[in-house]
Amino acid sequence: MSARPRAAWPLVAVFTAGYLAAYLLPTVVGRLSSGLGLSPTQAGLIGSTLLLSSAAAGFTLAARVERYGERRLARLGLLLALGGYGAAALTSLLPLVVAGAVVGGFGSGTATAVAASGMAARRDPHRLTTFGLLSVSATAGALYLTIPHFGGGHGLPFAALAGVAGSVWPVTTHLPGPAPVHVAERLPSPRLPRRRSGSVLAAAMLCWSLAQNALWGVSGRIGLTQAGLTEVTVGAVFAVALGAGLLGVTGAGALGARLGRAVPIGVGTVVIAGCVVLSSSARGLVSFACGEILWNVFYPVVLSYLLALAASLDPRGRWAVLAGSASSLGVACGPLAGSVLSSQAGYGGMGAVLGLVLLVVAAPLTTLARHRPLATAPIPGPTPQTLHPAGGSEFSLSV
Repeated sequence: MSARPRAAWPLVAVFTAGYLAAYLLPTVVGRLSSGLGLSPTQAGLIGSTLLLSSAAAGFTLAARVERYGERRLARLGLLLALGGYGAAALTSLLPLVVAGAVVGGFGSGTATAVAASGMAARRDPHRLTTFGLLSVSATAGALYLTIPHFGGGHGLPFAALAGVAGSVWPVTTHLPGPAPVHVAERLPSPRLPRRRSGSVLAAAMLCWSLAQNALWGVSGRIGLTQAGLTEVTVGAVFAVALGAGLLGVTGAGALGARLGRAVPIGVGTVVIAGCVVLSSSARGLVSFACGEILWNVFYPVVLSYLLALAASLDPRGRWAVLAGSASSLGVACGPLAGSVLSSQAGYGGMGAVLGLVLLVVAAPLTTLARHRPLATAPIPGPTPQTLHPAGGSEFSLSV
């Protein structure tokens, strides 16, 4: 049996709150630019700083979730996200906005680390990851539809991030606390296994995420300036794209292990490279919408298999957190990389470079996926009830 309780939906909720900042990156960067009068590069740098703080939290906490307990760390992360993003939403002073983004980003990363570690210990981490991606995609899609109708300013995206973090707080009651001493003594050696495979996966995921989020970070500007669309139209395209992503994740969950991991990861990454080129060269609504929608169909599909692949490397969830943090580091560098590339080579040239990067990293990711089993064994230990918080009960998503 797993050393963690079988309560799945609290992990999905915490994952949603932690991962949402990356999904809202285009509107965060766009509103920072228009609302505070920043240049695209300056706004992209703030977005990168936010997500860099999130990645730093993951690297810091990768091996510490069991020690401190999921409940305690999740509450800390959500509190930091609520306070940091809330402060950034309530002020127009640039230093305070940046400080709030950094604090909020660290909170998001903490919440994501807790969720990734817990999901990796499940019997079917891929299925649970798809639930998390479905939840965050639906939440982000709803926000993309509503935010443009509540006026301008930089505060609304930050307020939305803070609101989601606050709404998730109550579910942390169902997460376990620190493992008792007698349980910790029965767990396997803490030495990190499969270091070579994990390092290759983490490095490839960093490049994979950087290439896509370099475009994601400037997609709003491509729609507004190059494709000539309004903010409402761009927001609607993003919402439809994220809705299509829900279909993609649902398909990935239904497909499961039928094709293994190598085919979805390899073929999906090649398709994504084509979507990046199409979206970056868009000159109107049709090409922009097609690129964004197709991209968002395949992105969460491949991501779900990559996260499950990371979970298979270590049932304690450390590689899941480290690989996810490397991906967050790529996401963090994305807005700045996209701004610099687009300013030097134009949006079309930027898309060509990013597409080539994706084609290059598809090879090691596919090779690694071919040599890993499709399931990870649960951690040996006591029954789930041993680690239930006092007075807690068991909940399940049938995973």
